[in-house]
Amino acid sequence: MVLMSVCTKVDKVIPLTSPVVLDSSSPSSVPSETPQRRVAWETSPLIDPRRDRDFECLQTFNAGAVVIEDKVHLLYRAIGADNISRFGYANSRDGLHIDERLDAPVCQYNLVRPSRYSFASGGSTGGIEDPRIVRIEDKVHITYTVCDANGLGVGITSITVDDFLNKKWDHAKVRTISPRAEMHKNWVLFPEKLNGRYALLHSITPKILIDYFDDLEFGEESLVRSYTNGGPSEGWASGWEGWVRGVGPPPIRTERGWLVFYHALPKGLQGGYCIGAMLLDLENPTTILCRAKQPIITPWDNLEGVKLNIVYACGAVVKDDRLMVYYGANDTKVRVAHTSLDEFLRELTNEN
Repeated sequence: MVLMSVCTKVDKVIPLTSPVVLDSSSPSSVPSETPQRRVAWETSPLIDPRRDRDFECLQTFNAGAVVIEDKVHLLYRAIGADNISRFGYANSRDGLHIDERLDAPVCQYNLVRPSRYSFASGGSTGGIEDPRIVRIEDKVHITYTVCDANGLGVGITSITVDDFLNKKWDHAKVRTISPRAEMHKNWVLFPEKLNGRYALLHSITPKILIDYFDDLEFGEESLVRSYTNGGPSEGWASGWEGWVRGVGPPPIRTERGWLVFYHALPKGLQGGYCIGAMLLDLENPTTILCRAKQPIITPWDNLEGVKLNIVYACGAVVKDDRLMVYYGANDTKVRVAHTSLDEFLRELTNEN
């Protein structure tokens, strides 16, 4: 796995030195052309399928993450013997090693008919996929993809912090917030209210789209109308992205701006998701301040897994000044890439 941080301003490309780190599933030698490192990235294995647990015996990947009471709580996508996608739960005190992992799924969706769209997006025949988690005041909110015979839509579940910590998932109801005649995924809530309202980031191409809500009830009249074509975004012609898929984890507030990770296919690459990074303005988050010239996490010579050449992040947190990005490797395993937040931001914004 190769991780690179190279910044491009919106109006000017400024190449910087590219740090590289390999995870345990990559070759042990660093390519000879690797530049000198400026950001010390590390990667660690985190969650693998457990063959003795039917609900996750095939795949465990794409974990959402949130820090509550000094622990990192993870919801990860799990596919088991029945090919249905559900959420498993784990937590970690340091964010790098699992301390608790439940033996049963915590959230699932009752299917009437299977979905061919779900198989194409990760190997299952339906269910719920790719959780993103935020805590806002006394509630935990999870956005995710709902997959059934209607196609791919976006759902939301909200439960109290107490219920989340006590694993009382019987109160977690699946609500669809996108029109079911359309196909959508990769929608995220900002982790705090902006100007007193909930903010939902639901597209970054061809431009950033954010809708604001007084509550998260989402009746039929308040379904989110989104748009994405995956093609080049406004002002991105000089970037590495050939096809932009959507946002990864929820935005992270930093002193320099909202840190946002996203998924895209590089120009000239036949298949394979990479992860990019950009900063949005704190006051006007539809404004891009800068973005990485190269992907920060890229699949590299990793020939293990259900779907090759895929890295896909749904969770990122900052704990003890450490930036941790949780990603699915080849739609099969959960890995975490971590580094100093301050060093990463200096590299991203071209500050020495």
